[in-house]
Amino acid sequence: MKNLQIYLLLLALLSTLTFFSCSDNSSENNIDTKITSSNMYEKMQTPAPVAKKEAKEMTTLGDTRIDNYFWMRLSDEQKNAETKDAHTTEVTDYLEAENTYHNEMTSHLKDAEEEIFQEMKGRIQEKDESVPYKDNGYFYLTRYEEGQEYPIYSRKKGTLDAKEEIMLNVNEMAKDFDYFAVAGNSISPDNQLIAYGEDTLSRRIYTIKVKNLKTGEMHEDVIPNTTGRAVWANDNRTLFYTVKDETLRGYKIFKHKLGTPATADVEIFHEKDDTFATTVMKTKSKKYIVIACYQTVSTEYHVVNADTPDEAFKVIQPRERNLEYSISHYGNEWYIRTNLDARNFRLMKTPETATTKENWTEVIPHREDVLFEDMDIFKDYLVLSERKEGLSELRIRPWKGEEHYISFEDEAWMAYTSVNREFDTNILRFGYQSMTTPSSTYDYNMATKERTLLKQTKVLGGFESSEYESKRAFVTVRDGAKVPVSIVYKKSEYKADGTNPCLLYGYGSYGMSMEPYFSSARLSLLDRGFVYVIAHIRGGEEMGRHWYEDGKLLNKKNTFYDFIDCGKWLKENKYSGEDNLFAMGGSAGGLLMGAVINYEPDMWKGVVAAVPFVDVVSTMLDTSIPLTTGEFDEWGNPALEKYYSYIKSYSPYDNVEAKDYPAMLVTTGLHDSQVQYWEPAKWVAKLRDMKTDNNPLLMRTNMEAGHGGASGRFKRLQETAKDYAFILDLAGKIKVKG
Repeated sequence: MKNLQIYLLLLALLSTLTFFSCSDNSSENNIDTKITSSNMYEKMQTPAPVAKKEAKEMTTLGDTRIDNYFWMRLSDEQKNAETKDAHTTEVTDYLEAENTYHNEMTSHLKDAEEEIFQEMKGRIQEKDESVPYKDNGYFYLTRYEEGQEYPIYSRKKGTLDAKEEIMLNVNEMAKDFDYFAVAGNSISPDNQLIAYGEDTLSRRIYTIKVKNLKTGEMHEDVIPNTTGRAVWANDNRTLFYTVKDETLRGYKIFKHKLGTPATADVEIFHEKDDTFATTVMKTKSKKYIVIACYQTVSTEYHVVNADTPDEAFKVIQPRERNLEYSISHYGNEWYIRTNLDARNFRLMKTPETATTKENWTEVIPHREDVLFEDMDIFKDYLVLSERKEGLSELRIRPWKGEEHYISFEDEAWMAYTSVNREFDTNILRFGYQSMTTPSSTYDYNMATKERTLLKQTKVLGGFESSEYESKRAFVTVRDGAKVPVSIVYKKSEYKADGTNPCLLYGYGSYGMSMEPYFSSARLSLLDRGFVYVIAHIRGGEEMGRHWYEDGKLLNKKNTFYDFIDCGKWLKENKYSGEDNLFAMGGSAGGLLMGAVINYEPDMWKGVVAAVPFVDVVSTMLDTSIPLTTGEFDEWGNPALEKYYSYIKSYSPYDNVEAKDYPAMLVTTGLHDSQVQYWEPAKWVAKLRDMKTDNNPLLMRTNMEAGHGGASGRFKRLQETAKDYAFILDLAGKIKVKG
C-alpha cells in the first residue's frame, strides 16, 4: 500500500500540473510575424482594482497583527447560496474585477494564448485509450473520444477481442455541469455493480452512487459528503466508505447495505483526533477490508475479513507518536513497511494472528542511502519502490533466488509500478518517463528480465525526443547540502551563454518528491528557447527521509533558501542570465513563490504562483479550515510561541513590504478546498497596496473550480496556455501580428 498521506497529497498536487500527452505544432509555423517585448508594461496605465481596507486586529500570544483584507472570506454556504447577500456580492465583485483587469492586461495575448493552446491540444492524440489491465476476469480501460473533455470507463470480459462494455461515459454525465469529476470507481466482487463518487462543485466532496453494469440502471443508493471511494465486502452488498467533516477531513467510516437508505448506515469508526484523517480500502489479496488512520508522523490500521463484514475490526498496531507503518497481506502474514528504528523505512513481517510491533521480524533492513517508498506483492516476487540520490528505482526480489534492479538509461527519470491486480503472475507492469521520454507503460517479466513496451504516449506534430536534452546536476547550497536539479531544453535553441530564458519550478513540502516527468505542454516553452528546471529542494524526500525533515517545521526556510540558491547556480552556469529567470510553483509551491519574492525579489523576471498557500499564520491558527489540524506536524502549531514566531517570520502575506516585486501572475479557484481562495486574493490586494514597482501583478480566479482547476482535459490546457503566454510575453518570446 502507498504511504497514504504522501499519496493523497500527490494526487492533489498533480491535478495542478500538466501531464497531458500532447504533441508539437512547431512554433516555426506560427501565423505571427515578429517578436516584441511585453505589452503588459504599456498597459500599466489601466487602473488596477483597489480592495477596500477594513482593519481586523488578531492577537496571538501577545502579538497583534492587522489584517486589512480579512473581509474577503466567505463561507461555503455564502458561496453556494442561490441568493447572494451583500457581503458575498462585494467579495465576488472584487474577484470579478481582478479577472476583468487580468483580461484587459493580457488582451494582447489572446492570439498567443489560442496559438499555444492549439499547439498543446495538437500534440494530444485526442482519440486515445489506456493500456488495459486485467482484474477478476475482465480487462479494464479508460479511453477518450476525439473532441471530448472527459474519459469513458469501459471493460471487456475475458479477452480484449470481447465486446466493449461501457461502464461510465463521463462526457454524458457532465453535460449539465460547469465542473464535473468522477473518482473512486469500485467494482463489486461478482462484477455486476460499480460504485463511484461524483463531485460537481470542485470541493472534493463526492456523492457515491451505484450502477448495475448488467442492466445499466442506477440504484437508488445515494451517499453524500464522502471522499468518493467505496469498498465492497465479498458479499456484493456491503459497502464501506469515508465521510468528511466540516473541515473536509475524512473522519468517519460507515457501513452501507445495498438497497437501504444512507440514513440507516452504521458508523463503524470515528477518528476523534482532529490531527488524524481516515480512509478505507481493500488488500490486494481481497481478504481484508482495511481502515487506515494517518497523520504526518503516525499511522494506524484496523482490519476485518471481507467475507464477514459485520464483524468488528481489529487493530494491527495501535498508534504511537512518530511510528509510521503501512501493511500488505500475503498468505497468512502481514508485510509491514515501517520507520520503527529506521528513518528511511525497513520491511518487517508478522503473523495474521499476532500483529503488534513486538511480533515483527525483519525482512529487509534499513539503509541510510536508500529510501524504501512502497511495495507490491506477488505470489513469487516482492517488488520494492526505492529512491536513491533523488531517483526512483524498482527492485525485484524473488521469495527464492537472487534479486535485481530494473535498469534505466536517462540521466534523470521517473519509474513507478502501475496497476498490478493479478497475484499469481511473473509479469510486473510499470511506468516510465523522463523529461525527454513520453510516458511509457511496460510489462516486465520478473523471471526472464525481458521488458515489453505496451504503449508510449504519442506526441503528435513531429516531436522527436532526440531534439531535446535532459541533464541532472547537484547544487551546493549555502549550508553545504547538495540539491539535485533536473534540466531540459531544446538542443537547437540552447545557447549556453545565459541568454536563454529559464523557468525554475519547485514544491518542497509534505515529503513529496518532485519527479523529472515528461510534459508535452512544456514543449511550448522549450521550442521557444526556454530552459526548464525542477529544483528538488528540501521538504521533499528525493534524497531520503532527512531531506523532508530538514525542510519542515523549524527547518522550513531551508526549502526557500535551496530554491534561491538553485536559481543563483543557474545564472552562474549560464542556464539563465541576470534578467531572464522565472519561477513557478503551486499550492505549497505557491508558498515557496511567496517566500522567495520576499527574500530575493530582484532575482526573478516573473513569477507564477498557482493556488498559493500564502497566509500561513492565519490559516494554521484556524482549525475550522480544511487541512489545518492535520498539518501541525508539517508547519507547526502557531498556538505555541516557537512555531508562531517562526511561521510569522516567513509567511508571505505577513511579510509583504514596501519594495519592488517582480511581475506576477496569481491563480486560484473560488471553490478551492485545499487553499482557500481568500489567501491569494488578500495577498494580491496587499501587494498592490504596498509594492513600489511598476511590474504587472495579475490574479485570475476560476469562479467554477477549485484546487485542481478546470475539470475537462482541454479546459485545463487553456489555463496552462494563459500561464505560459504570461511568461513568454515577459521573456519577449511572443510573436505578434504586424
